[in-house]
Amino acid sequence: MCGRARCTLRADAISGACGINNSSVRNVQIDRYRPRYNVAPGSNVPVVRRGSDGHVLHCMKWGLIPSFTKKTDKPDHYKMFNARSESVSEKASFRRLIPNNRCLVVVEGFYEWKKDGSKKQPYYIHFNHGKPLVLAALYDSWRNSQEEALYTFTILTTSCSSVLQWLHDRMPVILGDQNSIDLWLNGSSSSKFDTLLKPYEESDLVWYPVTPAIGKPSFDGLECIKEIQLKAKEKNLISNFFSKKKDNNEAESNPSSRVPSENIKEEDETTNEHDEKNPSVGEAEEKCGIKQEYEEVEEKCEMKQEHEEADEKCGIKQEYEEAEEKCGIKQQYEEAEEKCGIKRDYIELSSKTEASNDNVQRKRVMSPVKKLAKVKNPNEKQQTTLLSYFGKS
Repeated sequence: MCGRARCTLRADAISGACGINNSSVRNVQIDRYRPRYNVAPGSNVPVVRRGSDGHVLHCMKWGLIPSFTKKTDKPDHYKMFNARSESVSEKASFRRLIPNNRCLVVVEGFYEWKKDGSKKQPYYIHFNHGKPLVLAALYDSWRNSQEEALYTFTILTTSCSSVLQWLHDRMPVILGDQNSIDLWLNGSSSSKFDTLLKPYEESDLVWYPVTPAIGKPSFDGLECIKEIQLKAKEKNLISNFFSKKKDNNEAESNPSSRVPSENIKEEDETTNEHDEKNPSVGEAEEKCGIKQEYEEVEEKCEMKQEHEEADEKCGIKQEYEEAEEKCGIKQQYEEAEEKCGIKRDYIELSSKTEASNDNVQRKRVMSPVKKLAKVKNPNEKQQTTLLSYFGKS
């Protein structure tokens, strides 16, 4: 669509841009015109239309208010500041205007926004030779409750040209030559206008990025059309669009030489970016805390293995002692242990097993914060067990 434009031309230069002799043009309410770099819907803009006595340069408000609008309604100029050329012959608001209410809007350029997620970047679009753009439009008149006449217009839009598809899917209908201008302004009601309502595909239409402040209607001045420098990411979006289009054209012309160059380029860029931005794996682990977590997992696994071994040993020991009680050989076994010097080793193993089991149980119920804060004290006495008590005796 076209919702912002630049119109800083002198009033007498507007009719001249349409190829009309100023001496034969009648001015209507032209004193309301104020040249602006940031023209928005609701602004007063001079348009060229036909009159009963020739051509008229009439200052109208941008944003169509249909004549059948209720007199008590408040005008909303943002509701119909554009009209889709594909459907103007179908909608009642525009269909009745095509035979006799066609007009021309002359601007030096227009603004369009490129959407990038939640951000929008405006671009200023104009002719590279500096000539004004002549746009196709329709106008209407409406009377309010005080019977005051208000003339308004809407700019026709069409699908976007191939070179501007990266920016938007719509653009204003640009009448690029004198024949197109004359046909739209002076053609009969039976004329075929479909050939005029098409995208402008000539190479003299250029663009560049401008300040996002253009989004405020109150922002005005030379700063509106001053080119700004975009970040590298935004530039790549535009360059990639044209490079892909060029590669596709080359691939279509030479099918045997199709090479996935884009994939190779993306892999190279990804590799370079990885080499520049990522340090060694060890440093990354230290920064992210992965190394510490990995060591804690290893410690848990070792303790779990010791616990399972201790359980197995304790289970065997319990069964063995029950067998000794039944057979009456426990006392003889203990005496043999005293003589052979293995009872002390056995008791120490039992003590370690109980301590390991106690630590594992405590680690299972401790919170992650307490677990990290818990440090084993080598001077801490081990808990006395039943077996160690009998061993000391």
